[in-house]
Amino acid sequence: MRKLGISINPRGKISYIVIIIIVLVLSMVSAYSISVYGKIGVLPAVVAIGAFFVYAALRLPRFGVIMLMVMAYFIMYLIALFPTNFPMGTLMDGILALLTLGFFMQQKYYTNFKVFNEPISYLILIWIIYNLLQVFNPNAASQLAWVYTIRGVAVVMLSYFIFTYYIISIKFLRTIIIVWLSMAFFAALYAMKQEYIGFFPFEESNHYDPLVQSLLFIDGHWRKNSIFSDPVAFSYNMAVASLLCIGLMTGPYKMRYKVLLGLLAAMFAFVMTYSGTRGSYVLIPAAVVLFLIIRLNKSLILLGIIAGMGLYVLINIPTGNVTLYRFQSAFKPNSDASYKVRKATQKVIQPFIQTHPIGGGLGGSGVWGVRFAPNSYLAQFPPDSGYVRVAMELGWIGLFIICSIMFAALYIGINNYFNIRDPELRSICLAMVIIVFAISIANFPQEAIVQYPMSVFFYLFLALIRVTKVLDDKKHAEENNIQKKVIKVIE
Repeated sequence: MRKLGISINPRGKISYIVIIIIVLVLSMVSAYSISVYGKIGVLPAVVAIGAFFVYAALRLPRFGVIMLMVMAYFIMYLIALFPTNFPMGTLMDGILALLTLGFFMQQKYYTNFKVFNEPISYLILIWIIYNLLQVFNPNAASQLAWVYTIRGVAVVMLSYFIFTYYIISIKFLRTIIIVWLSMAFFAALYAMKQEYIGFFPFEESNHYDPLVQSLLFIDGHWRKNSIFSDPVAFSYNMAVASLLCIGLMTGPYKMRYKVLLGLLAAMFAFVMTYSGTRGSYVLIPAAVVLFLIIRLNKSLILLGIIAGMGLYVLINIPTGNVTLYRFQSAFKPNSDASYKVRKATQKVIQPFIQTHPIGGGLGGSGVWGVRFAPNSYLAQFPPDSGYVRVAMELGWIGLFIICSIMFAALYIGINNYFNIRDPELRSICLAMVIIVFAISIANFPQEAIVQYPMSVFFYLFLALIRVTKVLDDKKHAEENNIQKKVIKVIE
């Protein structure tokens, strides 16, 4: 996309001086408008800033990608911090729509659909089409529930194609990793603040709700959610960040960076326990097992055995500590009362799933089911599992598709890991493989990929499995071309 009517320097970058001037002008206009017209005076500045972001997202897609990541990470915190009747979640839809529009505009100058010629892209397209066709599901109790649900389960999948298309350099890939780790570090520090200092007043506003207390206040201790919507989202994001660091530690980085990554991995894993989410406790050990199998390193296997023995002792040691006891119970699900209730509920719903191959309609269970079809059969069952929700709403056909996406990502990711030659790209690919494996497990006890930021970041993980191989092939081809030119010059 070389031109959109506004001139920018040949490298497609906006000068810092221009940005400073724009910010200063907007600040002065906003200050004057507020002084004259009151709160409504901020409207011109909001419109101008919005227009700037729209232009930046279209003209500088890499800026748009980073903006999508940052907004996905902080959107739930902003909603809690600035309660308003405006549906702020639509901001995410707007960013995604802008990036999608920019993608099609880009085709005029750089037509390239080859990056999508692979199994994961095909499966995601099948999933999107299947969800769109669910509007005609004769079993659906409410089409309006489909309208409210389709955005979060299908449209957001377009982010996979955005990430795959726009991540075209190792340098930009590094930027994405740094931004991701920086946000995770901030979230971890924020959770520590909640644990040792306390909540802000706006965070305590719903703590008086008896239902909230029954879910979040356990054994005299509040579960922490950091900047995320709930403790489950917080714990899963910390587990994923920890696994990212573990994967990156295999890269060709200096020892001081590996030590830093190790400390961050330990920090993320530690603060994860503040959430009190038992489903997240098993993710890191399970993913580390796959990590050891893929690496097949004697030293790592020995270290893994020692760590496994330590974990075994930790799980079985007698304790009066509430947090440790909850951690231990995650590895003994059959003795947990809540897990037994879930198993019984899933057993009841099984006949319905088996006799409804296309399910009972998108949005038929959970919050939307209760809101739009409270008397329907599915509305009576809480979707405590991502897989169970899919099976109920989209049938075993939908369950087969989502499981196929998970399997294809793992299969392709492991193959790519062994075929990628660049050590840095290999480490990133490995990190994505163990992360996707962890999420495939996490989606059983909870709904792992429906809340921000995981609903967006999951498709970043899938995209990076593909992108790392593409960048490696590109780098190898460039090196071969350079070698050929050198040989010609010598000859």
